[in-house]
Amino acid sequence: MSKMKHIRQNILRKTGCALLAAVALGAVAADEPLFDTSLNESVIKIPKRGTFSNIELETTVFKPPGDGPFPLAVINHGKAAGNPVFQARARYSYAARELVKRGFAVVIPMREGFSKSGGSYISGGCNVASNGLLQAEDVVATLDYMTAQSYIDPKHIVVMGQSHGGFTTMAFGTLVYSGVRALVNFAGGLRQDQCPGWEGTLASAFGKFGAAAQYPSLWFYGDNDSYWSPWLYQQMHKSYTTAGGKARLIAFGIYSNGDAHGMFSQRQGLPIWLPEVERFLTEQGFDMNVKFDIPSRRPKATIPPPSLWAAANEVDKAPYLREPGRQAYREFLNRAKPRAFALSAAGNYGWSADNDLAVDSALEICQRKSTTPCQLYLVDDDVVWQESAGGAAQDSVGAK
Repeated sequence: MSKMKHIRQNILRKTGCALLAAVALGAVAADEPLFDTSLNESVIKIPKRGTFSNIELETTVFKPPGDGPFPLAVINHGKAAGNPVFQARARYSYAARELVKRGFAVVIPMREGFSKSGGSYISGGCNVASNGLLQAEDVVATLDYMTAQSYIDPKHIVVMGQSHGGFTTMAFGTLVYSGVRALVNFAGGLRQDQCPGWEGTLASAFGKFGAAAQYPSLWFYGDNDSYWSPWLYQQMHKSYTTAGGKARLIAFGIYSNGDAHGMFSQRQGLPIWLPEVERFLTEQGFDMNVKFDIPSRRPKATIPPPSLWAAANEVDKAPYLREPGRQAYREFLNRAKPRAFALSAAGNYGWSADNDLAVDSALEICQRKSTTPCQLYLVDDDVVWQESAGGAAQDSVGAK
């Protein structure tokens, strides 16, 4: 038995709970945002070969210009509420841009059962440690594929993750994989309110990961995180380091741009994490100098000022939408910023999130379906819809 498999099975045996399969029921094809050509964005299918089945993982790749070889940054996504099959493809566009500017190829795999990836999400029930280890298998499949590509430097790899992806990252850290030098954890964990004593179980899982940890890690947690209290993230860190894991905690206090849980995905979070990550990865042998001038993209559409039409969460006040559109809007409200939702008088709609051209993408997606002009309804957290006396919304975009 390989050392990697031995470590994984040893932790699974200690946590001792049978795995429960959460079968994904149905799927909805999400409209794609505009691809970021400045980052050479593409979506590929990465094979994951199992004992009984082979599946493919929907994976976003960003890369610098040229042939490389480039160091590799893997970013593991979080888990939104609800059925994972309905979750949109993660992009982490602000982080990806900064990493590509520094010469990294960036890969963001949607794990099994998420979005358009094959298979089913396996929760592990209340055995949270086993959940992380199962998720980590998708990171291994991603690395196996990416390190075989000619443009990747297989000796310089960093694995990152946010929320459930941060937890996945720390679980992966128990596995030996050649070329991986460091881990970065942004608000990592898995909240399981339905499980008795879930907070203690989560802290204990971090202790199990720390006992088998293979790499140094850098952690980011804020005090106004809607998932983890300051006490809890301190306990997770203590359990990990007491067990032998190497982890430097950046406790950045109150995040002024809303929920600290989403800091990593927002432009306003860059001054918090980027200098610390640059310093940390430099210590681990990465060249963090900026090598490419890749400016942020700016939307072409004019964004109207916030209106008094409704609050963002007053779903029933969105005009023209039928029930499927209202349900889509409810789910959209859980998406990462930058985000935008557009609609038309014909009841058509389009949205885009985690995309610095979200307003352009939302309007374009809406207009593909509509014979009447589409208008912006919400941008980030602001309802911008304004209706004229004649019933037609202002700031409209004509049909194409």
